[in-house]
Amino acid sequence: MAHSVGIIGMGWVGSSIAISLLHNGISKHLYLNDVRADIADGEAMDLRHGSSFFPAARIRSASVAEMLQCDVIVVTAGRGGKAGESRLELLQDNISIAKNISKELRGYQGILVIVSNPVDVLTYYYRAFTGLPANRVIGTGTFLDTARLRESVGEDLGLEAKSIQADVIGEHGDSAVVLWSGARIGGVPLRNWKQWSAEKESEIENKVVGAAQQIIRRKGATNHAIGLVTAYLVKYLLRDDRRVICVSSVMEGPYGLSDVALSLPSIISSEGLVQVLEPELDDSEKQGLLASAKVLSRAITEARLSS
Repeated sequence: MAHSVGIIGMGWVGSSIAISLLHNGISKHLYLNDVRADIADGEAMDLRHGSSFFPAARIRSASVAEMLQCDVIVVTAGRGGKAGESRLELLQDNISIAKNISKELRGYQGILVIVSNPVDVLTYYYRAFTGLPANRVIGTGTFLDTARLRESVGEDLGLEAKSIQADVIGEHGDSAVVLWSGARIGGVPLRNWKQWSAEKESEIENKVVGAAQQIIRRKGATNHAIGLVTAYLVKYLLRDDRRVICVSSVMEGPYGLSDVALSLPSIISSEGLVQVLEPELDDSEKQGLLASAKVLSRAITEARLSS
């Protein structure tokens, strides 16, 4: 099947998602959109000029209306974060953008992937504004945090990141929760490794949560890793892979949570998000998740009151 993907927002992140999709042969038809039409046109032209070096695909700029037949639409539109600014501080600017885009997405029947920050709150509001079912509005959430965690643990132990089984849940932000109690390497609990210590956990956790700020201070934005993360999320959706990954969605039940969007391990398929899982948590992790949910619920409420 010739899958089609649309990207709304062609800044640093949107362009990285586009090239990652193309290199991996994920989309046969790629549609690019930006409020600055020349940017979308230019990116489409630039990508087409490289078509000899990735699997065949048709690439062009398009209006949001022209994207409504796409299997997946990815939203990166919004103001990027500044050095020292939390993701939640972006909320007021990006919620109004979300409202306007959602009007153009009315009637869409595919899967909406939200990348713009604060991704959890925006996932909640894109679901509310578009009227799409919760399983078809998915935020990248802590998929990136989880990748950063595995890379950091692997680097510390001298192992390939792919060999690390460890997850980050909750907010894609300051209240994220690392599931140290369930971390495994080849079936062996991470905490049983001789080279491991409790001190490393807080050090790596701070590194993972603060990674975006460190990159933003140095180059102004994060784009390559989130581009890859988003491309692979789209691939799992389009291929009906039924992968289990940590992504953000509106909760209705897990751990007693409801009316809030955050990340938990979830089964992903061509239907969208099939099932949210409830991994076994120790007391500290459970309290951390509930605290993260409160942070996000407060942000959702504040956005509602100010909009």
